[in-house]
Amino acid sequence: MTVRFLDLHAQYQSISDEIDAAIAGVIRDSAFIGGSYLKSFEENFAAYLGALFCIGVGNGTDAIEIAVEALGLPPGSEILVPANSFIASSEAVTRGGSRVVFCDCDPETYTISVADARRRVTPNTKAIVAVHLYGHPCDMDAVMALAAEHDLYVIEDAAQAHGAKYKGRRVGGIGIVGTFSFYPGKNLGAYGDGGAIVTNDPALAKRCRMIANHGRVEKYNHEFEGRNSRLDGLQAAILDVKLRHLDRWLETRCELARCYLDGLSGVPGIVLPVIAPWAFHVWHLFVVRVDDREGLSAYLTRHGVQTGVHYPISLPHLRAYAHLDTPPLPCSGVIADQLLSLPLGDQLTTDEVRSVCRLIKAYRSESEHIESTAQGISI
Repeated sequence: MTVRFLDLHAQYQSISDEIDAAIAGVIRDSAFIGGSYLKSFEENFAAYLGALFCIGVGNGTDAIEIAVEALGLPPGSEILVPANSFIASSEAVTRGGSRVVFCDCDPETYTISVADARRRVTPNTKAIVAVHLYGHPCDMDAVMALAAEHDLYVIEDAAQAHGAKYKGRRVGGIGIVGTFSFYPGKNLGAYGDGGAIVTNDPALAKRCRMIANHGRVEKYNHEFEGRNSRLDGLQAAILDVKLRHLDRWLETRCELARCYLDGLSGVPGIVLPVIAPWAFHVWHLFVVRVDDREGLSAYLTRHGVQTGVHYPISLPHLRAYAHLDTPPLPCSGVIADQLLSLPLGDQLTTDEVRSVCRLIKAYRSESEHIESTAQGISI
């Protein structure tokens, strides 16, 4: 048996006629940069999210960095970022001239702990990055309340949460600005790099678009120095096709997640993910916690099951942030050694998920037998 962590080729095969036609259309029209294919996707993605504006950019990291720059924060401003995330959530802050302040994560959803974020607000704090991690939304009422109390901008990092909902509202358009990645492995992934910025603020949308396009709206009329960050026509056309299938794929992910939750319920040593009552979790990743992560991962690998770790080092513990001397974060510091991502994708079957569950149960049973035997010998 081989269970792949993600099978993008199988996904392509399921919609190959539509994808091939879209690519052929872009080539036929030579619409590689800008043009109708990009405009179509931006409009359709904004409508899907319930946002007014969408700006396609080169990748998800650019999206956050441009969003931060567009807010026009004073130099040295502090921005709150959860410690349990990919480095893009924080490097976009510091590379834009602001100072990142790491916050602990919630022990159940692993998203930002608003209670801990509140303790880290200072007069220099100007924004908070709400990372909708693994496909589970942040508690946006709590985030928005904290922001209102301290006059903070809310930046939603929805790179792992395409289609996720908070109290029935799709994430990305709740804060002042939302950012997305279309890295190929995302729930909505391109065939290369890509990203997007969404907002309901027309002035901010214009500013983001200008920053991404060399500081201009009209060709050669540069109002300030910007950068070059584009979602190209080929990727936009591919994403437009995939967007039509996204909700169906999310339903499959939810079904597979339920299969995992049922199959692993009560298994000793396995801490299952929690879904908040207000959340529509889109399961970009199915992440469990296990004390013997390396042992379980190696066992699954030997039996043909691919796994991942998201993320093995919490952000404050990276060498890149050693200079910040962040105080210990109890939850983030502990779970980084326990997190294990199991295979999950719209190409998987429930039979494959059940097979993974059986293997995990077998491993735990063997481990308990070895432990009990060792205890008996020592006695």
